[in-house]
Amino acid sequence: MAMRDTIVIGASAGGVQALTKLISDLPAKLPAAVFIVLHIPANSPGLLPVILARDAKLPVVHATDDEPIRAGRVYVAPPDQHLLIEAGHIKLVHGPKENLHRPSIDALFRSAARWAGPRVVGVVLTGARDDGAVGMRALKQRGGITIVQDPREAEFPSMPMSVMQRIRVDYSLPIREIAPLLNELSRQTTEEEGRFPVPDQIDIEARIAQQLMEADELIASVERLGKVSKLTCPDCHGALWEIDDQELLRYRCHVGHAYSAEALSEGQSQMLEVALWSAVRALEEQMILARRIMERARKTNHRRALLAFQRRAQEAEQHSSIIRQLLLASEKGGIGEEVMQADD
Repeated sequence: MAMRDTIVIGASAGGVQALTKLISDLPAKLPAAVFIVLHIPANSPGLLPVILARDAKLPVVHATDDEPIRAGRVYVAPPDQHLLIEAGHIKLVHGPKENLHRPSIDALFRSAARWAGPRVVGVVLTGARDDGAVGMRALKQRGGITIVQDPREAEFPSMPMSVMQRIRVDYSLPIREIAPLLNELSRQTTEEEGRFPVPDQIDIEARIAQQLMEADELIASVERLGKVSKLTCPDCHGALWEIDDQELLRYRCHVGHAYSAEALSEGQSQMLEVALWSAVRALEEQMILARRIMERARKTNHRRALLAFQRRAQEAEQHSSIIRQLLLASEKGGIGEEVMQADD
């Protein structure tokens, strides 16, 4: 029988400290490969392997594309690359973001569920929002073991709590208790993979993340997942399909961007912020131009033009000030909330 030889770990805000504790507690002869996704900016210098390796007993490296997977190693997703597992090899893909992130926890977990099924142990640590919840459900469907950091201990409890709200996790533990459990689980045999067939939805979404489909096949695959909505993708501005999922409200575009409802709301807020700052710029440019026209009108004694553009400059300045105040206030409560309050 197969062993639990694949451990996938996802973390976000507060994750460096949590991962450092967890990886330092793993034994030197762990009979499993460990894969880590931490949400980091695309321009990050990618120092996580160096940080984790300081106290680790296992070698910690950035994953490289098409590398054969070896037990007893810790593979870290590089900045701006999805880390995927495929048939005993690592795949790195600069594909569309999922839940506004690249690398994405869901993308890693889903690929692990597809290829390793009951051999996988998934771990979700501290983090904001809900990336990882869909991936953990996929692991559960394929017979994998699911572990979350105890939300009461997590610096940012949203991610582990989101998982617990959607599936019955196998373990919820303080960070210091997770490594001994992983060591124990990795030495256990698993049930036959055939008992847990790959659901069509997991297979389709895993292949979308690989970005190996031609355009027609990609569009057809997204259409199989749900029905087109009235919403647009914050990343590419294309149409979004609402996924047929009774448990979770989720969306995908035909390019491959994927969102939970919470991530989509955040993406719309970011898109709204860009639009509002563009409006401020346009209004201030209108004000500047109106004042230049006013100067010319004074010199040529065109009183009617002077009054008209004086009024236009005042209106542009007033509207710009209102939008700017909304944007500055959004740092406290969120742009969407501020706009709704303004409308009220």
